[in-house]
Amino acid sequence: MSSNEQNPWRRVSRRVAYENPWLEVFHDDVIRPDGKPGIYGVVHFKNLAIGVVPVDETTDSVLMVGQHRYPMGHYSWEIPEGGGPMGEDPEAAARRELVEETGYHGGTWREICRAELSNSVTDEVTILFLATGLEAGPASPEGTEQLQMRWVPFTEAMAMIGRGEIADVMTILALQAVALERAKRP
Repeated sequence: MSSNEQNPWRRVSRRVAYENPWLEVFHDDVIRPDGKPGIYGVVHFKNLAIGVVPVDETTDSVLMVGQHRYPMGHYSWEIPEGGGPMGEDPEAAARRELVEETGYHGGTWREICRAELSNSVTDEVTILFLATGLEAGPASPEGTEQLQMRWVPFTEAMAMIGRGEIADVMTILALQAVALERAKRP
């Protein structure tokens, strides 16, 4: 590790400023990289962020879910996504979320991407999967979810990103990861 990669921050103290079943907000007193005292707020997530790109290979379509996102105050089209407890296998969590939100199950699964979603203020990590060869079944969304589903041609989903119609970062990352894999094919 070079000297540039060493941690220049020093935590003096930490307290929980807020907590609920999904996250904690820490208030840290720190010594900043310039040696002066400071503060830092960190949002700690108690679950992994999990997402799946369900693809119908016959029609080259992606199964998207639409829902109103309370924090943003608007409707959002996204890949199926949710949270997976830290001790749970991420693929098992993604399979559970897909069945819960869409009813689709089975098929072939592969991890396509891991990312830090907003590493300047959170420790949230996402793991994203590609799923093909899925079978339909009954969905059972949570009481907080009022979902619509639709199959979107992959090229149209990418165009929706370009037009700003898809703004969810996990969806953008996942679809871009699939597009990059496709671009590498001979």
